[in-house]
Amino acid sequence: MATKNLTTEEFENAISGEGITLVDFWADWCGPCKMFAPIYEQASETHDDITFAKVDTEAEQQLAAQLQITAIPTLMAFRDGILVFSQAGALPAKSLEELVQGVKGLDMQDVRKQIAEHQATHSH
Repeated sequence: MATKNLTTEEFENAISGEGITLVDFWADWCGPCKMFAPIYEQASETHDDITFAKVDTEAEQQLAAQLQITAIPTLMAFRDGILVFSQAGALPAKSLEELVQGVKGLDMQDVRKQIAEHQATHSH
């Protein structure tokens, strides 16, 4: 499955479903983004059970601002609608693979529990 370009309108829908969605925030003028693109594309061929999405930060400036993207490329991973990873910088293929395996291996019940506890302690 190839990578899919996301617009601001599609973003919420794309990340809120069940399963894993990776989002690569990039721009045409960004050298490291261009280096990362084929690695990301290759990983999307390997893992057809994961959605590999891309957001052009030039075209979707509002979304980039909303998500506080300050450096590109930035890679975000969502699982079942929850942001579980966010990091700026191009990843080598091996690191991307490790990230994918890590996200696949997450105990989502535990993740939800941690989020609930965090929200409970930070709500007052």
